[in-house]
Amino acid sequence: MADYATLLRDHVSLEVRCVDRFFLQGYIPKLQSVGMVCKFLRWQRHVPIPSSAAFGKIGDAYVKDLQAYAKNNGLQVVHFKKGENKEQMARPLIDAAAAAGGDGKVVLIGVAQEKTPVWRSWPAKGQENKPHPHMEWGRQSGFVNHYYFYMWDPDWGPAFIKTNAYAPWPIGIYLNGHEWAKRQLEIAGIDYEALDNGFGSCDDPAALQRICDRLGPEPVRNFYWRWFNRLPSPLTHDDVKAGYGYELAFRQFEVSDTRVFERPSVPPQAGRSSRASSETTSTWAAPTR
Repeated sequence: MADYATLLRDHVSLEVRCVDRFFLQGYIPKLQSVGMVCKFLRWQRHVPIPSSAAFGKIGDAYVKDLQAYAKNNGLQVVHFKKGENKEQMARPLIDAAAAAGGDGKVVLIGVAQEKTPVWRSWPAKGQENKPHPHMEWGRQSGFVNHYYFYMWDPDWGPAFIKTNAYAPWPIGIYLNGHEWAKRQLEIAGIDYEALDNGFGSCDDPAALQRICDRLGPEPVRNFYWRWFNRLPSPLTHDDVKAGYGYELAFRQFEVSDTRVFERPSVPPQAGRSSRASSETTSTWAAPTR
């Protein structure tokens, strides 16, 4: 049997390095402090007494918009159980949307209770019975409903966006660099063999590597704005114009090195593929705030 160095030198039919799965966190910079929160409610939303009750009304309106969106688009709203495989439930619907093509489609909205810090307010000590009390503010952790928009995107393939109805309204975006590269190969007319999460072969490996190398911020921003303009949001377009937009940051980021062997070094077992591959993934995860 050949050693690893010989296998990698003489028997690799495809070698590609690509950004793999990554998870982005979206946050609104102008809603990260007490002063900013009160300014938003008082001067942007014209609330006489800024309080978390006002945020509650905005959140309730967002949930109603989300329910209307689901009804108008014939979408299932599924309440995920603890430990349930969310992607497995959404995958057949995503595959059907991919086969149909088009400009992208949400296929499922999932609901799951998860812990997150939210803005809360309460009357200051001694102010409890006053008609216009001074409010104290703080972030408190709580289990709240999170909404998963599972979708097929024309540039990114399978993806999801996660939101909730509680200020400061963080969002999460899951994307996959391999899937983005597949779309670019199709646009360029280059044939390839797709694996579940990667490539088995490609007619032009050098072009594939160039495509993987050019993945940068712009395709991610395009994805974000395409879906921000289509999905319900607790923010209005006037809010965004006033500077209450999202910034995106990496929460988790993976880079994958894939090498596909031209043949196995031992006879394949019955019923198993004759192609072997080696994949090394480097993962970076941001610390939780």
